[in-house]
Amino acid sequence: MSSLEIKQDNEVQLRHYPVEPHRTQEIDLLTLIDVLWTAKKQIIAIAAAFAVIGLLISFVLPQKWTSEAVITPAEQTQWHALQRVLMELQVLDVEAPVNQADVFNQFIKTFSSQSLQEEYFRNSSYMKSHYPDLTPDSLEFQRAVVRLTEKVKIVDNASPKSPVEAPFTSWTLGFTASTADDAKEVLEGYIDYVAARVVNETTDNIRNTLALKTRFEQEKLNLDRVRLTNQRDTKIQRLNYSLEVANAAGIKKPVYSNGQVVNDDPDFSITLGADGIQEKLRIEKSLKDIADLNADLRNREYHVEQLQKLNVKDIEFSPFKYQLSPSLPMKKDGQGKAVITILMGLVGIIVACGIVLLRNAMLARTLPPVAPEMVLESA
Repeated sequence: MSSLEIKQDNEVQLRHYPVEPHRTQEIDLLTLIDVLWTAKKQIIAIAAAFAVIGLLISFVLPQKWTSEAVITPAEQTQWHALQRVLMELQVLDVEAPVNQADVFNQFIKTFSSQSLQEEYFRNSSYMKSHYPDLTPDSLEFQRAVVRLTEKVKIVDNASPKSPVEAPFTSWTLGFTASTADDAKEVLEGYIDYVAARVVNETTDNIRNTLALKTRFEQEKLNLDRVRLTNQRDTKIQRLNYSLEVANAAGIKKPVYSNGQVVNDDPDFSITLGADGIQEKLRIEKSLKDIADLNADLRNREYHVEQLQKLNVKDIEFSPFKYQLSPSLPMKKDGQGKAVITILMGLVGIIVACGIVLLRNAMLARTLPPVAPEMVLESA
Protein backbone atom coordinates (compact mmCIF):
# COMPACT_ATOMS: atom_id res chain seq x y z
CA MET A 1 0.00 0.00 0.00
CA SER A 2 1.28 3.36 -0.91
CA SER A 3 1.88 6.18 1.57
CA LEU A 4 -0.81 8.23 -0.09
CA GLU A 5 -3.50 5.66 0.71
CA ILE A 6 -2.41 5.43 4.41
CA LYS A 7 -2.65 9.19 4.78
CA GLN A 8 -6.14 9.25 3.33
CA ASP A 9 -7.35 6.51 5.70
CA ASN A 10 -6.12 8.44 8.80
CA GLU A 11 -7.88 11.60 7.72
CA VAL A 12 -11.09 9.69 7.24
CA GLN A 13 -10.87 8.11 10.71
CA LEU A 14 -10.28 11.49 12.50
CA ARG A 15 -13.50 12.87 11.14
CA HIS A 16 -15.50 10.57 13.46
CA TYR A 17 -14.27 12.37 16.69
CA PRO A 18 -16.23 15.44 17.82
CA VAL A 19 -14.32 18.71 18.14
CA GLU A 20 -14.53 20.35 21.60
CA PRO A 21 -16.18 23.75 21.41
CA HIS A 22 -13.91 26.79 21.97
CA ARG A 23 -14.14 28.21 25.50
CA THR A 24 -13.50 31.94 25.78
CA GLN A 25 -11.58 33.29 28.85
CA GLU A 26 -12.77 36.88 28.49
CA ILE A 27 -14.74 38.57 31.31
CA ASP A 28 -17.98 40.21 30.36
CA LEU A 29 -18.01 43.46 32.40
CA LEU A 30 -21.54 44.29 31.39
CA THR A 31 -22.72 40.97 32.75
CA LEU A 32 -20.93 41.56 36.06
CA ILE A 33 -22.41 45.06 36.34
CA ASP A 34 -25.85 43.65 35.62
CA VAL A 35 -25.35 41.02 38.36
CA LEU A 36 -24.30 43.70 40.87
CA TRP A 37 -27.16 46.00 39.90
CA THR A 38 -29.63 43.19 40.39
CA ALA A 39 -28.31 42.66 43.95
CA LYS A 40 -28.05 46.36 44.76
CA LYS A 41 -30.40 46.15 47.73
CA GLN A 42 -28.30 43.42 49.24
CA ILE A 43 -25.09 45.41 48.71
CA ILE A 44 -26.58 48.55 50.23
CA ALA A 45 -27.82 46.60 53.25
CA ILE A 46 -24.41 45.03 53.90
CA ALA A 47 -22.63 48.38 53.43
CA ALA A 48 -25.05 50.05 55.85
CA ALA A 49 -24.44 47.28 58.39
CA PHE A 50 -20.68 47.79 58.13
CA ALA A 51 -21.10 51.56 58.49
CA VAL A 52 -23.13 51.07 61.67
CA ILE A 53 -20.46 48.72 63.00
CA GLY A 54 -17.81 51.35 62.20
CA LEU A 55 -19.80 53.99 64.05
CA LEU A 56 -20.07 51.75 67.09
CA ILE A 57 -16.33 51.00 66.94
CA SER A 58 -15.54 54.73 66.86
CA PHE A 59 -17.41 55.14 70.13
CA VAL A 60 -15.69 52.13 71.72
CA LEU A 61 -12.12 53.10 70.69
CA PRO A 62 -10.10 54.71 73.52
CA GLN A 63 -9.80 58.49 73.34
CA LYS A 64 -6.32 59.96 72.86
CA TRP A 65 -5.49 63.62 73.39
CA THR A 66 -1.95 64.98 73.04
CA SER A 67 -0.76 68.20 74.65
CA GLU A 68 2.41 69.74 73.16
CA ALA A 69 4.90 72.43 74.13
CA VAL A 70 7.76 73.96 72.13
CA ILE A 71 10.84 75.17 74.02
CA THR A 72 14.11 76.95 73.14
CA PRO A 73 17.20 77.81 75.24
CA ALA A 74 16.68 80.48 77.90
CA GLU A 75 17.32 84.14 77.07
CA GLN A 76 19.37 86.70 78.96
CA THR A 77 16.31 88.39 80.44
CA GLN A 78 15.42 85.16 82.25
CA TRP A 79 18.86 84.89 83.88
CA HIS A 80 19.19 88.23 85.72
CA ALA A 81 19.30 86.66 89.19
CA LEU A 82 21.74 83.95 88.10
CA GLN A 83 24.00 86.42 86.30
CA ARG A 84 24.31 88.54 89.44
CA VAL A 85 25.53 85.50 91.36
CA LEU A 86 27.95 84.54 88.58
CA MET A 87 29.32 88.11 88.54
CA GLU A 88 30.02 87.96 92.29
CA LEU A 89 31.82 84.68 91.77
CA GLN A 90 33.92 86.04 88.91
CA VAL A 91 35.04 88.98 91.08
CA LEU A 92 36.40 86.43 93.56
CA ASP A 93 38.10 84.43 90.77
CA VAL A 94 35.56 81.61 90.93
CA GLU A 95 34.79 80.27 87.47
CA ALA A 96 31.40 78.56 87.37
CA PRO A 97 30.87 77.01 83.91
CA VAL A 98 27.20 77.83 83.51
CA ASN A 99 25.59 79.01 80.27
CA GLN A 100 22.22 78.81 78.56
CA ALA A 101 23.16 76.10 76.07
CA ASP A 102 24.58 73.71 78.69
CA VAL A 103 21.63 74.18 81.04
CA PHE A 104 19.17 73.65 78.17
CA ASN A 105 20.95 70.46 77.11
CA GLN A 106 20.84 69.29 80.72
CA PHE A 107 17.07 69.89 80.74
CA ILE A 108 16.60 67.84 77.55
CA LYS A 109 18.73 65.03 78.97
CA THR A 110 16.84 65.02 82.26
CA PHE A 111 13.44 65.20 80.53
CA SER A 112 14.31 62.11 78.48
CA SER A 113 15.40 60.08 81.50
CA GLN A 114 13.28 56.93 81.82
CA SER A 115 14.02 56.57 85.52
CA LEU A 116 13.06 60.18 86.22
CA GLN A 117 9.78 59.75 84.33
CA GLU A 118 8.94 56.70 86.41
CA GLU A 119 9.85 58.56 89.59
CA TYR A 120 7.55 61.44 88.67
CA PHE A 121 4.57 59.25 87.75
CA ARG A 122 4.87 57.11 90.88
CA ASN A 123 4.27 60.18 93.04
CA SER A 124 1.96 62.11 90.72
CA SER A 125 -1.66 62.95 91.42
CA TYR A 126 -2.54 61.46 88.03
CA MET A 127 -1.63 57.96 89.22
CA LYS A 128 -3.45 58.44 92.51
CA SER A 129 -6.66 59.57 90.79
CA HIS A 130 -6.67 57.00 87.97
CA TYR A 131 -5.33 53.99 89.89
CA PRO A 132 -6.54 54.46 93.47
CA ASP A 133 -6.77 50.74 94.18
CA LEU A 134 -3.19 49.89 93.20
CA THR A 135 -0.39 49.86 95.74
CA PRO A 136 3.00 51.33 94.71
CA ASP A 137 4.65 47.95 95.23
CA SER A 138 2.28 46.00 93.02
CA LEU A 139 3.19 44.74 89.58
CA GLU A 140 0.12 46.32 87.98
CA PHE A 141 1.15 49.70 89.39
CA GLN A 142 4.61 49.35 87.85
CA ARG A 143 3.10 48.36 84.49
CA ALA A 144 0.81 51.38 84.58
CA VAL A 145 3.79 53.64 85.27
CA VAL A 146 5.74 52.16 82.35
CA ARG A 147 2.74 52.64 80.04
CA LEU A 148 2.57 56.30 81.04
CA THR A 149 6.27 56.85 80.35
CA GLU A 150 5.72 55.53 76.83
CA LYS A 151 3.26 58.38 76.22
CA VAL A 152 5.88 61.07 76.90
CA LYS A 153 7.18 62.53 73.64
CA ILE A 154 10.29 64.59 72.96
CA VAL A 155 11.25 65.57 69.39
CA ASP A 156 14.07 67.69 68.03
CA ASN A 157 12.59 70.18 65.58
CA ALA A 158 15.82 70.44 63.59
CA SER A 159 15.17 68.51 60.38
CA PRO A 160 18.27 67.12 58.63
CA LYS A 161 16.37 67.16 55.32
CA SER A 162 15.67 70.87 55.52
CA PRO A 163 17.81 72.86 53.05
CA VAL A 164 17.84 75.87 55.42
CA GLU A 165 19.25 75.44 58.93
CA ALA A 166 17.10 76.93 61.67
CA PRO A 167 18.73 79.93 63.43
CA PHE A 168 17.83 78.52 66.85
CA THR A 169 17.41 75.22 68.65
CA SER A 170 13.90 74.07 69.52
CA TRP A 171 12.33 70.90 70.85
CA THR A 172 8.73 69.70 71.01
CA LEU A 173 7.56 68.04 74.21
CA GLY A 174 4.30 66.14 74.42
CA PHE A 175 2.14 63.80 76.47
CA THR A 176 -0.89 61.72 75.43
CA ALA A 177 -3.77 61.02 77.82
CA SER A 178 -7.40 59.90 77.71
CA THR A 179 -8.67 63.46 78.20
CA ALA A 180 -7.44 66.85 77.03
CA ASP A 181 -7.24 68.26 80.56
CA ASP A 182 -5.18 65.32 81.81
CA ALA A 183 -2.75 65.63 78.90
CA LYS A 184 -2.16 69.32 79.57
CA GLU A 185 -1.94 68.91 83.35
CA VAL A 186 0.55 66.03 83.24
CA LEU A 187 2.78 67.72 80.65
CA GLU A 188 2.88 70.96 82.66
CA GLY A 189 3.59 69.08 85.87
CA TYR A 190 6.42 67.02 84.39
CA ILE A 191 8.05 70.05 82.70
CA ASP A 192 7.95 71.98 86.00
CA TYR A 193 9.31 68.94 87.84
CA VAL A 194 12.26 68.57 85.44
CA ALA A 195 12.93 72.33 85.37
CA ALA A 196 13.05 72.49 89.18
CA ARG A 197 15.43 69.54 89.25
CA VAL A 198 17.76 71.15 86.68
CA VAL A 199 17.71 74.46 88.57
CA ASN A 200 18.59 72.69 91.82
CA GLU A 201 21.39 70.72 90.17
CA THR A 202 22.81 73.87 88.58
CA THR A 203 22.66 75.74 91.90
CA ASP A 204 24.30 72.81 93.69
CA ASN A 205 27.08 72.77 91.10
CA ILE A 206 27.70 76.48 91.70
CA ARG A 207 27.78 75.90 95.46
CA ASN A 208 30.18 72.98 95.06
CA THR A 209 32.44 75.06 92.83
CA LEU A 210 32.47 77.85 95.41
CA ALA A 211 33.13 75.41 98.25
CA LEU A 212 36.03 73.79 96.40
CA LYS A 213 37.54 77.17 95.55
CA THR A 214 37.21 78.34 99.17
CA ARG A 215 38.75 75.13 100.47
CA PHE A 216 41.61 75.38 97.99
CA GLU A 217 42.40 79.00 98.88
CA GLN A 218 42.13 78.25 102.62
CA GLU A 219 44.48 75.28 102.44
CA LYS A 220 46.93 77.18 100.28
CA LEU A 221 46.82 80.12 102.70
CA ASN A 222 47.49 77.83 105.66
CA LEU A 223 50.49 76.33 103.90
CA ASP A 224 51.86 79.78 103.12
CA ARG A 225 51.37 80.89 106.73
CA VAL A 226 53.32 77.86 107.91
CA ARG A 227 56.04 78.60 105.38
CA LEU A 228 56.29 82.26 106.41
CA THR A 229 56.21 81.33 110.11
CA ASN A 230 59.11 78.97 109.58
CA GLN A 231 60.96 81.71 107.72
CA ARG A 232 60.40 84.15 110.63
CA ASP A 233 61.56 81.61 113.19
CA THR A 234 64.67 81.01 111.13
CA LYS A 235 65.24 84.73 110.82
CA ILE A 236 64.92 85.21 114.61
CA GLN A 237 67.38 82.41 115.18
CA ARG A 238 69.83 84.02 112.75
CA LEU A 239 69.43 87.38 114.51
CA ASN A 240 70.28 85.72 117.84
CA TYR A 241 73.42 84.27 116.33
CA SER A 242 74.24 87.60 114.69
CA LEU A 243 73.83 89.35 118.06
CA GLU A 244 76.25 86.93 119.68
CA VAL A 245 78.73 87.45 116.87
CA ALA A 246 78.40 91.26 117.08
CA ASN A 247 78.94 91.22 120.87
CA ALA A 248 81.93 88.95 120.46
CA ALA A 249 83.36 91.32 117.85
CA GLY A 250 82.68 94.34 120.04
CA ILE A 251 80.53 96.04 117.42
CA LYS A 252 77.82 98.03 119.19
CA LYS A 253 76.88 100.57 116.53
CA PRO A 254 76.28 100.12 112.82
CA VAL A 255 79.62 99.88 111.06
CA TYR A 256 78.64 102.31 108.29
CA SER A 257 78.05 105.11 110.85
CA ASN A 258 81.73 105.60 111.71
CA GLY A 259 83.27 104.93 108.34
CA GLN A 260 84.51 101.41 109.15
CA VAL A 261 84.62 98.81 106.42
CA VAL A 262 83.69 95.31 107.51
CA ASN A 263 83.33 92.21 105.37
CA ASP A 264 79.92 91.05 106.56
CA ASP A 265 79.26 87.39 107.28
CA PRO A 266 76.78 86.00 104.69
CA ASP A 267 75.16 83.75 107.30
CA PHE A 268 75.07 86.07 110.33
CA SER A 269 75.05 89.75 109.38
CA ILE A 270 76.61 92.15 111.94
CA THR A 271 76.56 95.41 109.95
CA LEU A 272 73.76 96.76 112.18
CA GLY A 273 75.85 96.32 115.25
CA ALA A 274 74.74 94.74 118.50
CA ASP A 275 72.33 97.56 119.29
CA GLY A 276 70.70 97.44 115.86
CA ILE A 277 70.47 93.67 115.88
CA GLN A 278 68.99 93.77 119.39
CA GLU A 279 66.28 96.21 118.29
CA LYS A 280 65.48 94.27 115.13
CA LEU A 281 65.26 91.09 117.16
CA ARG A 282 62.82 92.77 119.56
CA ILE A 283 60.59 93.92 116.68
CA GLU A 284 60.56 90.48 115.07
CA LYS A 285 59.55 88.84 118.32
CA SER A 286 56.83 91.41 118.99
CA LEU A 287 54.93 90.52 115.80
CA LYS A 288 51.99 88.40 116.87
CA ASP A 289 50.71 87.64 113.36
CA ILE A 290 52.92 86.67 110.50
CA ALA A 291 50.67 88.64 108.14
CA ASP A 292 51.24 91.99 109.89
CA LEU A 293 54.11 92.91 107.59
CA ASN A 294 53.07 90.82 104.57
CA ALA A 295 50.63 92.64 102.29
CA ASP A 296 50.21 89.70 99.92
CA LEU A 297 49.26 87.38 102.75
CA ARG A 298 46.78 89.89 104.15
CA ASN A 299 45.19 90.28 100.71
CA ARG A 300 44.81 86.55 100.40
CA GLU A 301 43.30 86.33 103.87
CA TYR A 302 40.77 88.96 102.86
CA HIS A 303 40.06 86.98 99.68
CA VAL A 304 39.35 83.84 101.71
CA GLU A 305 37.14 85.79 104.10
CA GLN A 306 35.05 87.09 101.20
CA LEU A 307 34.74 83.58 99.77
CA GLN A 308 33.54 82.29 103.12
CA LYS A 309 31.02 85.10 103.45
CA LEU A 310 29.56 84.49 100.00
CA ASN A 311 26.43 82.36 100.32
CA VAL A 312 24.74 81.12 97.16
CA LYS A 313 21.07 80.94 98.03
CA ASP A 314 18.32 79.37 95.94
CA ILE A 315 18.32 81.06 92.54
CA GLU A 316 15.17 81.49 90.51
CA PHE A 317 15.78 81.09 86.79
CA SER A 318 14.38 79.07 83.91
CA PRO A 319 16.46 76.59 81.91
CA PHE A 320 14.36 77.21 78.77
CA LYS A 321 11.94 79.59 77.13
CA TYR A 322 8.47 78.62 75.93
CA GLN A 323 7.74 79.16 72.27
CA LEU A 324 4.49 77.30 72.89
CA SER A 325 3.34 76.59 76.42
CA PRO A 326 1.60 73.24 77.12
CA SER A 327 -1.53 73.45 75.03
CA LEU A 328 -5.04 72.23 75.70
CA PRO A 329 -5.74 69.81 72.80
CA MET A 330 -8.70 70.83 70.68
CA LYS A 331 -8.73 67.69 68.53
CA LYS A 332 -8.22 64.10 69.56
CA ASP A 333 -5.63 61.88 67.94
CA GLY A 334 -6.51 59.40 65.21
CA GLN A 335 -9.41 59.36 62.77
CA GLY A 336 -12.76 60.91 63.57
CA LYS A 337 -16.08 59.11 63.79
CA ALA A 338 -17.13 60.21 60.28
CA VAL A 339 -13.94 58.92 58.67
CA ILE A 340 -14.18 55.55 60.44
CA THR A 341 -17.85 55.21 59.45
CA ILE A 342 -17.13 56.01 55.78
CA LEU A 343 -14.17 53.63 55.65
CA MET A 344 -16.21 50.82 57.16
CA GLY A 345 -19.00 51.56 54.66
CA LEU A 346 -16.53 51.24 51.78
CA VAL A 347 -15.26 47.99 53.22
CA GLY A 348 -18.89 46.79 53.42
CA ILE A 349 -19.45 47.63 49.73
CA ILE A 350 -16.33 45.68 48.73
CA VAL A 351 -17.32 42.68 50.83
CA ALA A 352 -20.93 42.73 49.53
CA CYS A 353 -19.80 42.89 45.89
CA GLY A 354 -17.42 39.99 46.50
CA ILE A 355 -20.19 37.92 48.06
CA VAL A 356 -22.60 38.62 45.17
CA LEU A 357 -20.03 37.81 42.48
CA LEU A 358 -18.88 34.66 44.29
CA ARG A 359 -22.44 33.44 44.67
CA ASN A 360 -23.12 34.12 40.97
CA ALA A 361 -20.00 32.20 39.98
CA MET A 362 -21.02 29.23 42.13
CA LEU A 363 -24.50 29.19 40.56
CA ALA A 364 -23.00 29.28 37.06
CA ARG A 365 -20.92 26.19 37.80
CA THR A 366 -23.93 24.21 39.01
CA LEU A 367 -25.95 24.75 35.75
CA PRO A 368 -25.85 21.82 33.21
CA PRO A 369 -23.51 22.45 30.26
CA VAL A 370 -25.01 23.01 26.80
CA ALA A 371 -24.06 20.18 24.37
CA PRO A 372 -22.58 21.48 21.10
CA GLU A 373 -24.04 20.39 17.79
CA MET A 374 -21.75 17.99 16.03
CA VAL A 375 -21.85 17.01 12.41
CA LEU A 376 -20.29 13.62 11.76
CA GLU A 377 -19.65 12.40 8.34
CA SER A 378 -19.17 8.73 7.75
CA ALA A 379 -16.28 7.68 5.63
